[in-house]
This record gives sequence, structure tokens and C-alpha cells, in this order.
Amino acid sequence: MARQIYQAIVDGILVGGVYALMAVGLTLIFGVLDIINIAQGVLVILGAYLSYELSVRIHLDLFLGLLVTVTAMFVIGVVIQWAFIRRLRGRERTSMTLLVTYAVALIIEGVLYEIYGPNPKQLNASYVQSSVHVLGFYLSYIYLYGFVLALALVVAIYALLYRTRFGRSVRATMQDETAARLIGIDVNRVAAVTFGVGVAVTAAGGMMFGATNAFNPNSGYDLISRLLAIIILGGLGSIGGALVASVFMLTLESLVTIWSPEWAIVVFYAALVVVLVIRPAGFFGRQPVRAQ
Repeated sequence: MARQIYQAIVDGILVGGVYALMAVGLTLIFGVLDIINIAQGVLVILGAYLSYELSVRIHLDLFLGLLVTVTAMFVIGVVIQWAFIRRLRGRERTSMTLLVTYAVALIIEGVLYEIYGPNPKQLNASYVQSSVHVLGFYLSYIYLYGFVLALALVVAIYALLYRTRFGRSVRATMQDETAARLIGIDVNRVAAVTFGVGVAVTAAGGMMFGATNAFNPNSGYDLISRLLAIIILGGLGSIGGALVASVFMLTLESLVTIWSPEWAIVVFYAALVVVLVIRPAGFFGRQPVRAQ
């Protein structure tokens, strides 16, 4: 039993890295734009399908394909922000963006369904089914690579936010959008690029999800509920919190699966409720400072 518990902890940590790849972009968008992108789940699936096309059509390695899919998803994110979200203004903006991003999710899902149909797909590569034996544990290469990729992306986003001029503009916009405009920051450009970065990250999350799970155009629905739970638990807008919450939630779910797979998903969301009762702002949440 002890061996099963240790293996479950290791598996949960590695799977948590995969979910962190998908959740980081969602919490970044909220932290800067103060909106929840309901389309994030289906955008992850879109990223998986893009990786599938590159892998099947031109036999490009999944990780090398990220050079293409990350760029493509960044452009898609900028277009979505410019075409649908930039025009929303006023007190109802937050609630309206929920409806708009939900509509975007339905459009993308419909297009994917028309192209690929309902049959599930899965990404394949030599390292997807391979594992390494370390200290008595079997570690899947794809999950190891995914966890390292998640850490790298979190560090990269932190560097973007705290070590670049653009990052200073982003943080100024987060603190007070009106003041940011007054000191000459192009708030519309910051919003578009930030949304693009938040969507671009889903390319990596989609590739990892597609390599470790079968997926179809409807797979985004379960994903968005889990991602929302993760970013709320980690603290809305906290990049590091998304990583910590992903590892915590997936490790807990993995442990519960040992005794009762049926209760694992229940415990996943029950843990969210318990933690928020104790700490309503989540692990690393803080009160937002915004101009009204």
C-alpha cells in the first residue's frame, strides 16, 4: 500500500504539471484583463488538434511542433481579443465577456466538429508510451517533459512580467488602467498581447493533454471546469498559484483514486470548497487594486 501511495503522489505531481500548462494562461488573462476566458478549455483542445495535424501530416515531433502551434495560438488569441473583447466597455464588461468567450468556445467547437467529427484522437510519439524506472518508481517520459515544460513556462512568464518593459506596462495596467493610460501606456495593445500570450500557452497544454488523453471537440467542457477550480484555488491572477494548485489538486485526486476512483472527482471539487472556506482568496490570492 505504501508503494501505491508514493507512486500516486509522484503521478499526481507530474499530471499536475500538465494541468498547470493549461491553467497558467487562464489566470494570466484574468490577472491583467479581469475577465474569465470560458473558451480556454476548447482552446486547449484546438491546440491539441493543431499538434495532431503537424504530427500526422508532416510527422513533426510534438515538442518541435510547439514552435508553430504556440505562434499560431498567439495570433488566434490576439484576433479574439481584438474582434470580440476589446469593444466591451462599461460596468457590465466582466459579465459580457463570459457570454462572448462562451460564444467563441461554441464557434471553435463547431468548426472542429465539422472538420474532425466526434471520434476521439490522441497524439503519439516514441516517448509518449515510454517510462523510466527511478528509485523504484516508473516515471512516464511525457509527464516528466510536461512538468519541466510547465516550470519553464512559469519562469518565462514571470520574467516577461518582472524583467521587461512590456511587463512593467502589464503590471501598471493590472494596478490601475486609468493611470496607465495617463502615463502613455497603450492599454489596448497590452490587453491584446496579454490575451495572445494567455492563449499561446494553451498550445503547450493542448499538446500535453492530447498526448496523455484521448480528445474530441467536446473535451473542453470538463477541462474548463477543472481549470477554473485550479485558478480559484491558486488565487485568481497568481501564476505560481496556478502551478501549486494544479499539483495539489491532481496529487489529491491521484491519492483518492487508490481507494475509490468514483470519489476522486468529488474530492477534487470538495477540496476546493474546504480550502476556500479557510482561505477565501486561495493559496496566493490577494485583493485586486483597480480603478472603478
